[in-house]
Amino acid sequence: MRPAPPRAASAWRDVLSHCDQLEFQPHDIAAQLDPGGRYEMRLDEEFGFAITLFHYTSRQHTRGTTWHERLELFLPLDGVTRFRMGDKDVTLQPGDLLVVDNLKLHHVVDFAGFDTRAIVVSFRPDFVYSLGSPAHDYAFLLPFYPRPGRRPRVLALPEHPEAAAALDRLLTWRFGDTQGPLHRAGCRAFLLELLLELARRSAGAGPPPWELLRQQQRSLRLKPLFDHIAARYADKLSVSRAAALAGMTRPQLMKTFKKVAGLTLLAYLNHVRLANALRLLRDTDLTIGEIASAVGFSDQSYFDKRFKRAFGQTPKDFRTGTDGSKSSKDPTRAF
Repeated sequence: MRPAPPRAASAWRDVLSHCDQLEFQPHDIAAQLDPGGRYEMRLDEEFGFAITLFHYTSRQHTRGTTWHERLELFLPLDGVTRFRMGDKDVTLQPGDLLVVDNLKLHHVVDFAGFDTRAIVVSFRPDFVYSLGSPAHDYAFLLPFYPRPGRRPRVLALPEHPEAAAALDRLLTWRFGDTQGPLHRAGCRAFLLELLLELARRSAGAGPPPWELLRQQQRSLRLKPLFDHIAARYADKLSVSRAAALAGMTRPQLMKTFKKVAGLTLLAYLNHVRLANALRLLRDTDLTIGEIASAVGFSDQSYFDKRFKRAFGQTPKDFRTGTDGSKSSKDPTRAF
């Protein structure tokens, strides 16, 4: 990272100083994951916004990929963090503000020595822009809807004092003593300021506002399919049946599903099955063969292979707490 200008470094130091006064909780959200692997954070209908403060340490945080409909910013404060979204990996330095591709399966990647505090800013899109908003408000959401093929969007706050200052003010209002309507108005104002700084630095003009709404509509159309998979992930699911659940043709489904989830339908279904296998390995005394069958794999050897590819360990190694050879050598393996 290039040395930050003095003003930028000062603004970032203010953020770190502020965070030293806040309490960061261990990242342990396993109980809040639904069967489809989603972390369902309940946001107020009138105030769809939250800031969560997590402390991640190697092998001591909830592992497994998730996706969700809310929008999210992720910021590590202390150490290097590896983050995967769909099939893309990004390495974050302290102060790198990541725009999370929320609809794609994503997760923080574990590796030896991993230890950092992180700020997660979450909000519903309609907290910022909806059909009733002024047309220009859609610009605040441009960083969350990049054109296809673009790299993940990251803003190094130590190099951008305006963005760092906006985050510091946002933290002040969120965790300060002000309550009631003024508190909510302040949180929204400084969130918009932070989003404006992100949008200013987003390459290109971005999609038009109708494309943002179309993306949201795609997600809504797939919701019955996602709900079906969450409830009946162990059942066989043909492409025709999946298309019928989404009210689409087979070609429409395959194209739309990949755009929304970042994975093929089969890869997503396997993800949900493996996430539930992980839970059963940890929380039950079922044999590995019984678990493979319970989550929808008829062949235990194929289950072992898929599990190791996803988590860097065999099911047996995961259950006994020992590392497989790949997971100990390759720190970018996902947990």
